[in-house]
Amino acid sequence: MKIIISCAITGSIHTPSMSPYLPFRAEDIAAEAIGAAKAGAAILHLHARDPETGRPSASPAHWKGFLPAISSSCDAVLNMTTGGSAVMTLDQRLEAPLTFAPEMCSLNMGSMNFALYPMAAKPRDWRFDWEEPFLRDSDDLVFKNTPRDIAGVLQRMGTERGARFEFECYDVSHLHMLRHFVDRGLVDGPIFLQFVMGVLGGIAAEPEHLIHLHQTAQKLFPKFEWSVLAAGRRQMEFAAIAAAMGGHVRVGLEDNLYLSKGVLAKSNAEQVEKVRGIVEALGGSPATPDEARALLGLKGRQVYA
Repeated sequence: MKIIISCAITGSIHTPSMSPYLPFRAEDIAAEAIGAAKAGAAILHLHARDPETGRPSASPAHWKGFLPAISSSCDAVLNMTTGGSAVMTLDQRLEAPLTFAPEMCSLNMGSMNFALYPMAAKPRDWRFDWEEPFLRDSDDLVFKNTPRDIAGVLQRMGTERGARFEFECYDVSHLHMLRHFVDRGLVDGPIFLQFVMGVLGGIAAEPEHLIHLHQTAQKLFPKFEWSVLAAGRRQMEFAAIAAAMGGHVRVGLEDNLYLSKGVLAKSNAEQVEKVRGIVEALGGSPATPDEARALLGLKGRQVYA
């Protein structure tokens, strides 16, 4: 059984003060991504950050700081976010994907509360002055992904640029929204679902919820590939459950900063190596990038200059 391991390298949720190992400079994002690929990640889920402040960034210039190095050093699938950060406009979020036309990008399937503010409660020395307000103000934050937004991304990134999507589903309703777009003829197969669990505002990371998500997907889609990420401490537990159920898995410092209870992960590769061991112990085999491309119907490797 081939299992795709995705690794989300840095994301837009965690801030530099939370871990000295969270990459935000271009050379560090590149090194972390290449290391994760060598450890067994077939897909690299990528975000950009301002290399001076660590703040999430949508700037194509910041993306260009690491995309060429990653694409020339490994053959992993480069999956560019269209979610960016919940505080960005859709036009900002799309600027880099439209510029670079990757073979895969993420697509969030509904608007939702995206509550990060509990992370601001832990006492810490803030490295940059934007971090604490960014987290605290998320008690009034709506992550906007309307049907019009979704249709626009499907058209501009999919129809016009040939990207396939990691459909990020934070709740059961997002699966029904995806079915709506299949019925409209804007989505065709292969469908790759990413069940995102454990974000405050989305579905909780509980085994019965995962079973319900999977059963709902089976009713809605005759054929699909699916993966699971659990934000925070239940990351590896849910990777094991997903692998045992025949699904794919996602890890990475975007989703969880720790390797085990109280132990910070020193790299994305450490998490990939750990989940690879889980996959292999369950009788699975990590998919290669080209095997992932075949499963997901991707247009092919992109190399950026």
